[in-house]
Amino acid sequence: MTYAITQTCCNDATCIAVCPVNCIHPTPEEPDFGRTEMLYIDPKSCIDCGACADACPVDAIFPADALRPGQEAYAAVNAAFYEDRAPREAPAGGPVFHAWGAPAFERSLPSDFGPLRVAVVGTGPAGMYAAEDLLLHTGAEVTLIDRLPVAGGLVRYGVAPDHPATKRIGDTFARFHTHPRVRMYLGVQVGTDVTDEELAAHHDAVVYAVGAAGDRRLGIPGEERTGSVSATAFVAWYNAHPEVGPDAIDLSGTERVVVVGAGNVALDVARILVAAPETLAATDIADHALAALRASAVREVVLLARRGPEDLSCTAPELLALGQLPGVRLVVDDHDPRVWAAVEAAEPRDKAALLRGAVRERVDWARPPGGERRIVFRFHSAPEEVCEGAIRVTGGADASGPAGPDRAPGPAEIPAGLVLRAVGYRGLPVADLPFDETTGTVPHTGGRVEGRPGTYVVGWIKRGPSGGIGANRTCAAETVGTLLADAVAGVLPKPAGTARGFDRLARSRARHVVDARGLAAIERAERARGEEAGRPRVKLGSLPELVAAARGRRRAAG
Repeated sequence: MTYAITQTCCNDATCIAVCPVNCIHPTPEEPDFGRTEMLYIDPKSCIDCGACADACPVDAIFPADALRPGQEAYAAVNAAFYEDRAPREAPAGGPVFHAWGAPAFERSLPSDFGPLRVAVVGTGPAGMYAAEDLLLHTGAEVTLIDRLPVAGGLVRYGVAPDHPATKRIGDTFARFHTHPRVRMYLGVQVGTDVTDEELAAHHDAVVYAVGAAGDRRLGIPGEERTGSVSATAFVAWYNAHPEVGPDAIDLSGTERVVVVGAGNVALDVARILVAAPETLAATDIADHALAALRASAVREVVLLARRGPEDLSCTAPELLALGQLPGVRLVVDDHDPRVWAAVEAAEPRDKAALLRGAVRERVDWARPPGGERRIVFRFHSAPEEVCEGAIRVTGGADASGPAGPDRAPGPAEIPAGLVLRAVGYRGLPVADLPFDETTGTVPHTGGRVEGRPGTYVVGWIKRGPSGGIGANRTCAAETVGTLLADAVAGVLPKPAGTARGFDRLARSRARHVVDARGLAAIERAERARGEEAGRPRVKLGSLPELVAAARGRRRAAG
């Protein structure tokens, strides 16, 4: 028997560290790490020890012969990764099963290296990996800062509620919230409550891990119409983000939703819109979102992709999961001869091959959605204009003759009560730091912000909105390595302020500061609400509720 990694893989690489036979790849030392959709176990090398399953922070690893219904395909997915890879031969006469790389010690700190005081702005995965690295490998004191009165970032407000295993990475991060060398200041906005200069004046170094809170635009007429919403806002809405109100999304009377994009976020949005409310009731989805979805008339979600199925930007695991939704049909609109030709020509390892089980249909958009719930992929079709109650797209039925490189299909109009733009996240300017408007990132060298001694970036604001949760571990390791190298070189500016001085400053400026004790109180309150409702957790969805819970008070919803 062998083990297999499933779609909830976070690329954290903890499993790689504990594997005794080097059978999980790509490793952080290999070029493909962070570029593949997940990690993979070699079935020919696995010795069935189970160490990886025990170490996995998101419960993504299972015995291949005990995979749950809907996950059986992952045994083949893991094996397929190794089909065209050269076998790794065991060293001749050696006691190990496989060749290992030479030991590497990338950091070397002097024996008299003193403790640093480092501020980490942002408590999502990137910030917490940076904090973890500092706490486990140095004697640093870490100040955790977040503009919201609750920690978690992308784990709390970005991961879909029907992926509870992925959210478990938050438990790994939570153990550092109460670390003796950590001080936590939630509800403090850098740039408003305290300036970046004031923050730097009280710390040896500042690491910004603020993510990519904005969204990319379509740049078409009607984009700002009522009924046209960013997927960023929709994800925040169903995850109970306190800055997105319960009434931000209106699903009443909407039978068809068009999602522009075909990446993982687009698939998340489509899945949530057509999932059975009874299934979502077992998650931590926002109360207002669950109520809206229960009352929703949505029967059809259209995923609009500019390119063909051979260029799908989602991951294979997410696409595979989409075709396994109970009671939901997966349809490919056969409006363009290139579409199904690409599906049929796909190799077994290609993502397009996963669409062979979908229904092939020439969709008549003039007809309203039927009684069945379904998700429709429409490829080779780009948005042209958001109209009143519809979206105009390329690739219409009125094109004369077959589609081809020299003959673009004409336009089509798809009636839709809601259009969701899922074409990517985008970083926003950070305090007074330099900012690249083109990439939506802070310019840096190895995480170091040039011209700003002692200032660093990590995560999406550093590299752009790419990579899963675990990709932030290697990203954080690079930034922390750069920070420590600067400290050893003596180029970090010496702070004029003290930890106590920053505490007084933050509490005098921010109206409601939540510390680790307050965060624990929020956790207890949400779990208690969940127990009352028969759910794992019911999130507090407003700033006043979160602050009241942090202070140990119950506040009526709304």
